[in-house]
Amino acid sequence: MNQFQLVKEEQGEQVKISIVIPALNEESRIGRLVEELRRLESPRCYFHEIIVADGGSTDATRREAELAGAVVIKCKRKGRAVQMNEGAAKATGDILYFLHADTVPPEKFDTLIAEAIENGAGAGCFQLRFSNNHPVLRFYGWCTRFKTTVVRFGDQSLFVTSENFRKVGGYDSRLIVMEDQKIVSDLKKQASFVVLDEAVNTSARTYEKNGVIRLQFIFGMIVILYYFGAKQDTLVHLYNSLIEL
Repeated sequence: MNQFQLVKEEQGEQVKISIVIPALNEESRIGRLVEELRRLESPRCYFHEIIVADGGSTDATRREAELAGAVVIKCKRKGRAVQMNEGAAKATGDILYFLHADTVPPEKFDTLIAEAIENGAGAGCFQLRFSNNHPVLRFYGWCTRFKTTVVRFGDQSLFVTSENFRKVGGYDSRLIVMEDQKIVSDLKKQASFVVLDEAVNTSARTYEKNGVIRLQFIFGMIVILYYFGAKQDTLVHLYNSLIEL
């Protein structure tokens, strides 16, 4: 019997999941996302806290998140790795779930996550589905069912026990891009990592703005350069100069 089964017995089937959402200028969607997460909660009554880690939004992101019921923290600087680490530092859950502001998890996501942990996983993620049905995006989403780290990205939403997150030192705050690849690689050395059958639904807005094939080529190039040891400054320059957000 693992620690989560013990917690469930002691608390009457209740495991606390802390949802951490890094955000920057997401006023148009953050409130709806927080409300949708409440709607998608399982009837098994897992307790949740939703933490929005704001990277210095100049719009009403923080206000909209608070109105929807999230705990909002203003981070020292922007950058998903930094923001997710700061959100995790405020979290009190047994399980941390990192979710992008433009991604919606599947129905009963909390039960799926808790059951994966109860069955021995130390971390994991969902598969990926896009809001645009472009064949390239369908193929990319299909590829996320495989276990190889090279197809693990933050859009898939990472869940991890708070203990394992601490053991690997969280996200590498030095990284502006590829922080998701780094932490998955670190976690796989620490614990069992599972890719669930269900998929999150993520916005294709950046693909639609930059062109699906063009953007996928750029992302592929950045991944290859990362694994060949390119410096973070080089990767960030390519990302910022080639991709319109």
